[in-house]
Amino acid sequence: MRSIDVVRAWKDAAYRESLEAEQRSALPVNPAGWVELSDDELKAASGLAGIIVTTFKTCTEYTFHRFHCC
Repeated sequence: MRSIDVVRAWKDAAYRESLEAEQRSALPVNPAGWVELSDDELKAASGLAGIIVTTFKTCTEYTFHRFHCC
């Protein structure tokens, strides 16, 4: 398998699933690893899990959570 196809298989789940079972098993391990985060982990990584601190005077926690701020 060409290296460009390997990278595409690492990045594109639909492409990876379209490969034959033999091809999928021959793929080298992704150097970044397979990363799957839960919704809570994504929320924590985005900063939405903690206390909301804004600098815009009309932006409140209510409007921030509903993305109507500013």
